[in-house]
Amino acid sequence: MSENETNNMTLNSLSNKGTSQNRKRVGRGMGSGTGKTAGRGHKGQKSRTGGGVRAGFEGGQMPLQMRLPKFGFTSRTNNHLKEVNVKNLNGLDVITIETLKENKIISKSVKKVKIFGTFDLESKLKVQGIKVTKGAKESIEKAGGSVADVIAPVIRPKGVKKTDRTSG
Repeated sequence: MSENETNNMTLNSLSNKGTSQNRKRVGRGMGSGTGKTAGRGHKGQKSRTGGGVRAGFEGGQMPLQMRLPKFGFTSRTNNHLKEVNVKNLNGLDVITIETLKENKIISKSVKKVKIFGTFDLESKLKVQGIKVTKGAKESIEKAGGSVADVIAPVIRPKGVKKTDRTSG
């Protein structure tokens, strides 16, 4: 640009050539080329502002995602419980949740463990603080090991507090 052009330039005549898009000015009368219905056709829900349907809507027909069969389920309440077979514990001495985590038999997120199964053990197992099934207890005691009973937590009915209970 020359000096004269820059002096004559005002704010309303500035333009950024090359980056601005030529947008269609829709609905600005018959002379605009896209006047009157502004490319929306005639009448109906889709011609109105705010008109249209949500994604997946099939005009009242049962949608595809509801027609397809459902499968799979992951319980969120039981994610921290793990069952361990007795034969996986062969060779250990004292068994607690911590020792099972150290030996990578269970993952770190596990909070409750139950030992199951029957197996002829070679080592004496001493189980502490873990639930054990009847068959697993027999096979542990048969090998000369011991099982410490797990103390179950006190479960009170909803709304009953410690002070509300009467002794008698």
